[in-house]
Amino acid sequence: MRGKSSGTEIPPLNTTEPIRRTALNRVFAVVYTCAIFALLYHHVETLTIRSRNPFVLVVSFCLLLSDVILALMWATTQAFRMRPIHRREFPGNLQKVVRPREFPALDVFICTADPFKEPPLSVVNTALSVMAYDYPTEKLSVYVSDDGGSALTLFAFMEAAKFAAHWLPFCKKFNLMERNPHAYFSSSSSTSTHACCSEIKMMYESMKVKVEHVVESGKVGDENITGDREREAFSKWTDDFTRHEHPTVIQVLLETSKDRDITGHFMPNLVYISREKSKTSPHRFKAGALNVLLRVSAIMTNAPMVLTLDCDMSSNDPQTPLRVLCYISDPATRPNLSFVQFPQRFRGLSKNDIYASEFKRLFLINFLGMDGLKGPNHVGTGAFFCRRSLFGSPSTLISPEIPQLHPNHVVDKDKPIHESPAMLSLAHHVAGCNYENQTKWGSKMGIRYGSLVEDYYTGYLLHCEGWRSIFCNPDRPAFYGDAPTTLVDLLNQHKRWAIGLLEVAFSRYCPITFGIRTMGLMGLAYAHYSFWPIWSIPIMVYAFLPQLALASGISIFPKISEPGFLLYLFLFLGAYGQDCLDFLLEGGTFRKWWNDQRIWLIRGLSCHLFGTLEYLLKSLGISAFGFNVTSKVVDDEQSKIYSQEMLDFGVPSPMFVTLAVAAIVNFFSFSFGFLQMICGSEYNEGLPLQMLLAGFIMLNCWPVYEAMVLRTDKGKMPTKVTIVAAFIAWTLYAAAFHLSFSKLDAIDYLVKNKKRCGLLTRRSPSAAPP
Repeated sequence: MRGKSSGTEIPPLNTTEPIRRTALNRVFAVVYTCAIFALLYHHVETLTIRSRNPFVLVVSFCLLLSDVILALMWATTQAFRMRPIHRREFPGNLQKVVRPREFPALDVFICTADPFKEPPLSVVNTALSVMAYDYPTEKLSVYVSDDGGSALTLFAFMEAAKFAAHWLPFCKKFNLMERNPHAYFSSSSSTSTHACCSEIKMMYESMKVKVEHVVESGKVGDENITGDREREAFSKWTDDFTRHEHPTVIQVLLETSKDRDITGHFMPNLVYISREKSKTSPHRFKAGALNVLLRVSAIMTNAPMVLTLDCDMSSNDPQTPLRVLCYISDPATRPNLSFVQFPQRFRGLSKNDIYASEFKRLFLINFLGMDGLKGPNHVGTGAFFCRRSLFGSPSTLISPEIPQLHPNHVVDKDKPIHESPAMLSLAHHVAGCNYENQTKWGSKMGIRYGSLVEDYYTGYLLHCEGWRSIFCNPDRPAFYGDAPTTLVDLLNQHKRWAIGLLEVAFSRYCPITFGIRTMGLMGLAYAHYSFWPIWSIPIMVYAFLPQLALASGISIFPKISEPGFLLYLFLFLGAYGQDCLDFLLEGGTFRKWWNDQRIWLIRGLSCHLFGTLEYLLKSLGISAFGFNVTSKVVDDEQSKIYSQEMLDFGVPSPMFVTLAVAAIVNFFSFSFGFLQMICGSEYNEGLPLQMLLAGFIMLNCWPVYEAMVLRTDKGKMPTKVTIVAAFIAWTLYAAAFHLSFSKLDAIDYLVKNKKRCGLLTRRSPSAAPP
């Protein structure tokens, strides 16, 4: 942003730079599109040739279907490559444009749902890290949603409020960059930089011991309660209080107007909320919790800026809000701006990121492309929203049912919250489980309902309404979270995403129809995500059918001497090569890329397949799905396996069965094809592509072979899974042979190949036994 004010030039708050490889991406897209049409023509031509072999017909049709899906998914990825950009912001120039007292207020929302899967101490560290932002204290409020309705979480935050009086001035006195207490005290800088560090560390350890003791015991005993105010708060947890059936609990733990730290400075607001739950009323999972936070915060503070965070996604840069203001305060980017999205980053990833938890394509490469269109999609955490954008389109404000929830409502800050019974009563009312009945919450206002991936769905609808977003990716990560360190946790998380994405894909707001009609190329980008789970169809087809054909001696790909052979090679190497190049140019390594594409294949054979099936069953009314919280608790054995970069198969899961079946089928088919080539089979010229495909999948399945045969630790493949997979693989082979050959054809085929190996004397095929 540049301009003139009182004869002086206003310094820039942000800049935008197109990525140089855009032109090459467009040229390659044209060439690759021609190759795709050539491949589809080859498939159609193959299907029109009559064959008496039903297996060949089935395989040919499935390959055509798979390649059509691959072509469509590739087409959607081009939306990310048409106009990618890099942004840079200059927070140092901010105070030359906006005075600190003119900064907009900020409400921070932190969601947690289970004190045993999401340890309260981890949630506390997240809250403390944002409470210590370099931002005017009187403009900062932190709201914690406890959807587990746990007294353990409330106790942890009561202790955190006491510790914050010491931690916040400590951070600001020494200008710490790392303001998550656990992360700071685990780093080397905490032992050598500051003389008073040992004292504050002892206070943190004392709080940690108290909280962990209470969580381990499973209850807050009388010995842990130190005052009447705390006793009154915990009295709400009666025998009838359960996580699925309980009244609203709102506890104001810190209040800016009355609570001060040890240096006499006011502290941010800190509010604990556990919304009312009833088994007879839908609670809408995380989306419902966020909408309750929107309403309760509107009653108490109604800040125009809202930050949403997962419970483990702590701040890593105290100046993050100032980076956001570089866009909100810029007249060039402010109009129609809904949210500023930061990428998800994770602590403790293995050296080569074996589970591809970095999500470099999802959270970085694709976001750069979307940022050149209308901006990145919302990923559920690390997003600074303009509250106004959650109440209708830029041109049409949807007024809520009561004036206190209006985004422009001004809260009377002269009267403290604790001295305003009417305010607290209204806050309890809007947090009720039946409050949203007959309102527009979840449909036209707030976080949107209708999908398990409420973040993706909300961001998508906001863009459809005309809002835009901005991708902010500073050199120092703004937030750090905890990534899954076991394979089953990773797959369960992605299965939930798969179900939610399909809910959007087959809704009336389908990105292919509604999205492209309202947003053009941006709709194509959203379509890529919503149809993400159908990657499982081509992956399943290419993981099994060519290999079963290979074991049956049937060639389904072009021969080496045919032009189609080079066509297949170009399509495979072109897609993988471009993906690898994007990965490397954005700071990745080849090993990380290899692990990323391997996890992509694993997802296609497991969670995406099961997620698709579960969605279909739900659509038919056969089963129902729910929201499973990803565990943030890792035991020592799991940590050891992860640090050694071995996949953890230790928990029996049906999702491992298809993965093991694919590994077995590809191994034996490759071995059988190798023997055929040694024996000089007449099918030699048609087998190389099938051999290369089986070999490539075998290479990706090496960790599966290790887990089934070589490993003895807790992460090995369960014996039951291996046995079931072997039986299914044998059944597939039997079915393939049955469809492939009549009795005479099979004998004739075996005789010919045994002759070539010199295993039979010269003998006419007609002399073979009938």
